Amino acid sequence: MKLNKIHILLFGLGVMFSTQSCNKYLDTEPDNRTQINSVEKVAQLVTTAYPGSDYYYFTESSSDNSEDKGNGVGGLDDVISRPYNWQDVIGDNTGSTTTYWNSCYAAIAAANQALEAIEKNNLGNAVLPYKGEALVARAYAHFMLVTFFSKVYAIGGANDSPGIPYVTAPETKVIAQYDRGTVKSTYEKIEKDLVEGMALLSASAYEVPKYHFTPAAAHAFASRFYLFKGEWQKVIDESSATVASGDFFNNLRPLNTTYRAYGNADFNAAFTRSDQKSTLLLTEQYSGWQRQSTPRYGYGINMVKMFNGAGNYTGKPRADKILSYGAPHYTTYKFKEYFHRVSPGADIGFPYLISPLLTVDESLLNRAEAYTQLGQFDNALRDMNTFMSTKILNYSASADAATLAKLTTFYVIADPKEVLIKFILESKKAEFLQEGLRWLDIIRHGLTVRHNKYDALGRETFDDLGPTDLRRVFQIPQEALLSNVPLNPR
Repeated sequence: MKLNKIHILLFGLGVMFSTQSCNKYLDTEPDNRTQINSVEKVAQLVTTAYPGSDYYYFTESSSDNSEDKGNGVGGLDDVISRPYNWQDVIGDNTGSTTTYWNSCYAAIAAANQALEAIEKNNLGNAVLPYKGEALVARAYAHFMLVTFFSKVYAIGGANDSPGIPYVTAPETKVIAQYDRGTVKSTYEKIEKDLVEGMALLSASAYEVPKYHFTPAAAHAFASRFYLFKGEWQKVIDESSATVASGDFFNNLRPLNTTYRAYGNADFNAAFTRSDQKSTLLLTEQYSGWQRQSTPRYGYGINMVKMFNGAGNYTGKPRADKILSYGAPHYTTYKFKEYFHRVSPGADIGFPYLISPLLTVDESLLNRAEAYTQLGQFDNALRDMNTFMSTKILNYSASADAATLAKLTTFYVIADPKEVLIKFILESKKAEFLQEGLRWLDIIRHGLTVRHNKYDALGRETFDDLGPTDLRRVFQIPQEALLSNVPLNPR
């Protein structure tokens, strides 16, 4: 349930939690709020402390998960075509960086109001799980903002480049002034909120836990956070805590069993349901992502090759659904679109998706990478074999188990750490196609992205986005200048 009367203004932009798609500006001071004075009201408010828009458009389009399918092939939508060409998106259309920025700060505002209400009211121990959820949700939204809108955290570096404004109190002015701080200070504040919040969480506080930061979801987020920081043992510890008794096998996405047996419609309906063991955190997000069925830039004939037998060391194809709207347009068909009507019987409204923000699969791959970084190659291989056993069609434990010898031959890389990292990142790339996570690995590892481009005569050229290119940091909305927040250099 969302509280329709909670208004905020962030950096001069009006946002209403329940109508983020309306692009309305508010004309009142943001201190005219619903009174949050009970555990039930706090609990309801914290359900809005998650980003209400997605990052799929700009992360997928900017990454090496997209290709130019050809001149005159498919539609041209700015929120896809401009990121593909590494150009800033102008405006706040659905799927834009501005929309995601606003949705994160709307989530942060909800968390802050909940925390203020808890501080001002004597609500007892019953409110503590919701305090924990608000803190971890605030940490998550700030982490995603600093990941997309600041330079990537440099392990062992000074990290003194600009971070993002870390907001810890409800706004009381229409246009407040903010300091970006540094990437280092932003990470310190994220970790403080994360650690404090995790200690308070409880899975039993919710009717549908998958829509909240439960302990398992928070551990998965922590494993991602510490992966960026390069604190490998913490990654291992946090990832290990995401599933009971270390049973990753029975909690991964069952691509080569249950999902493979589903018909297309059943798979589409099931993938983001809350009963999926693999999913740790879901949220509703205003999005038309699944409507992008035939874009010029996206999942095409070259990308689809990663799923065939030549795409991995086993020589067998992955079991993913490979569906097409007519070649060269493909879809993973992971997202089922829902539609919210503005009133009963109305013909207008807005589309939304149920987005899986955190999964067991990502957590296991994080652990495999951390083991690799620590030189524990046997442990990394064990995790990767568990992972691959649920992904490869007709997988055989005796014939298809990964070994360093097999991987060295397949990738033609002799160094065990390098070859394992390559294997893990490519497995992650295939697993999370069209889910936006590839971008996180691209910036963490300083990977160069190469995009092909066709001109009007059908001639193909290639452009590279290297590790130091300023365009790897997405641009902050122009309106942030009103709050003294400098834009990223170009």
